[in-house]
Amino acid sequence: MEFESIPGVGEKTAKSLSKLDGAERALAAGDVATLARAPGLTEGRAAAIARGAIRRRHDDDGGFLATDRAREVYRDVLALLRDRTVTTYAAKRLETFFPTASASRIEEVREFAETAVERDPDADVLAALDGVEPLESASGIRVRERCLATADAERYAAAKDAFPELSVEVVEDARGLSELARSYATVVALDEAFAGVDVEGDVRVRPDAAEHPDEIVPERVLAFFAQNRARIHAAADVHEVASLDAPCDLDSLRDALSRLDDDGTIVGDDELDRLVNAVDDADAAASTAESVANDHLRDAIRERDVTIEGTDFLSLVEQGARVDSLLSRELEDQYADAVATARDHLVESLSLRPEEADIATRVFTDDPSFPVGYDEEMLARLRTELKTGRDRRAVRLKRELAADLSDLRDPVNEMVTDALELDVELAVSRFARDFDCAFPAFVADGSDAESADDDGDGFRIDGGRSPLLDVPFDAVDPVDYGVSGVTLLSGVNSGGKTSTLDLVALVVVLAHMGLPVPAERVELERFSELHYYAKSQGTLDAGAFESTLRDFRELVDGETNRLVLVDELESITEPGASAKIIAGILEALDDQATTAVFVSHLADEIREAATFGVAVDGIEAVGLADGELVVNRSPVKDHLARSTPELIVEKLAGEDASGFYDRLLEKF
Repeated sequence: MEFESIPGVGEKTAKSLSKLDGAERALAAGDVATLARAPGLTEGRAAAIARGAIRRRHDDDGGFLATDRAREVYRDVLALLRDRTVTTYAAKRLETFFPTASASRIEEVREFAETAVERDPDADVLAALDGVEPLESASGIRVRERCLATADAERYAAAKDAFPELSVEVVEDARGLSELARSYATVVALDEAFAGVDVEGDVRVRPDAAEHPDEIVPERVLAFFAQNRARIHAAADVHEVASLDAPCDLDSLRDALSRLDDDGTIVGDDELDRLVNAVDDADAAASTAESVANDHLRDAIRERDVTIEGTDFLSLVEQGARVDSLLSRELEDQYADAVATARDHLVESLSLRPEEADIATRVFTDDPSFPVGYDEEMLARLRTELKTGRDRRAVRLKRELAADLSDLRDPVNEMVTDALELDVELAVSRFARDFDCAFPAFVADGSDAESADDDGDGFRIDGGRSPLLDVPFDAVDPVDYGVSGVTLLSGVNSGGKTSTLDLVALVVVLAHMGLPVPAERVELERFSELHYYAKSQGTLDAGAFESTLRDFRELVDGETNRLVLVDELESITEPGASAKIIAGILEALDDQATTAVFVSHLADEIREAATFGVAVDGIEAVGLADGELVVNRSPVKDHLARSTPELIVEKLAGEDASGFYDRLLEKF
């Protein structure tokens, strides 16, 4: 794939994507978690790239949301969905869902959503999701007890790039390898020429090292699993609680993880623990053994009857007198016992094997001396032998565990991604349940259903309730409304005209995202664009007025089968001029295959100014109760709604017999 062909992807980002395994699959699936593992990409940037790739695949130009208010409604929809996610991944992943005119994209998301709404957003599942995050690549790994060796300059450069975790050394012959083997626990020779060379130490000839990086640097795999341990455990828990089919055996996975510490070291191996402790405790054990030997010898001297009194003997020793001959002559057995005690203590305290104990016995010499001391050089040799044994065992165990975990890496990636995608599905399910949603039916020019409205196109909403209102959703009155062609919507102030437009926009945005809508039943055509113009805040000055007219000039020359929603356009200028301008705009829209709803208090004036029969619907107030309007929220077709002043005058006329209010009422 040419990554730079994706909208918003430049040369640098394309290069990052080229380094990512499975980039094309991730782009096709909208897999934000995988894309975010590309060098330098955040989840937010990954979501934008996935969105661009989806648009390209479905030939979507991104122009469905044609106005600021339409884009605000989409952002409100996303906010409602994101509020129902647990993971930050799911919140970002939802940004790959967008309203579009592309039938293929709408159907693609709808198939996803139809599966999603069947998911049960169980509280235990949501709790398990709380610990799931996209897996991170391990970094900053440095291995000091192992090196690579080669005599070839090109191979040296390639090894430096392929294995930044290891030192790469240049050697000329077997002697050079031998020297390296004395400094490193393991030397990996990259040249075939070194095969069969007999060198003391752990030297491995691996010309194929670059093809098996996990065997050469098992720390890579271990660091990855150690760093992501909590996330992997959380994803495994999600699969169990949600009864998802896991891509690997979870018990085997947990067993493998239990052998790995948080810093990537091996745990649970008794022999390795013994060697680690022996290395750490060698100095302290030697010092303690030395004290044990001297205490033993002091006691023997005090109790021994020799030519000179024991107390005098000790006094001489403390004055630095030579006592080796005295020890050899008078206390040979006691000195041998003291040294044997020291050796036994050192071997036992470090839990040394027989081959290691041979070196330990030489830490304390047979030559008589007092105080008894240990040989620093031999102790260093013992420590070196223990370190070498520790490092070799650790490497072997790392290789074994890395081999097990390497086989699990792809399944684990899949498992975590599936858990994260479950959160996306559950967000859609929770949205559908919270707002009593149903899937809309798209009609093609009225041929796929009885009608969206009387003329068979536009939209028809039954029992729609907007979750965007500042009241509890259960308290929202359901609205039935359908429009085909160009329509004026009249109604009393605060009767719900703007809320009705918001509901229509919300339903249309969700439907064109492929998602369920908050209504009992919805039918609509597949619109090419949504133009929603919010109410202007006061009369516009000349420049702003001219700019607004230019917007509508472009509108009437644009795509066909659009949905246009306009809220009180008359507020942009004087009422008389507004009615004429709106009538002209409606005439132009009527010449196109456009569905339009214009909210206006000038419905009568606009209808008179128009050259065609403009449909007028009304949100009717049925009366006043305790000073508050009682409103039927569902617009009445072909009905000009009465104004609030008319209702108030009518109420007063019924309460007063003077005739004054009756005469006023006749003016309406």
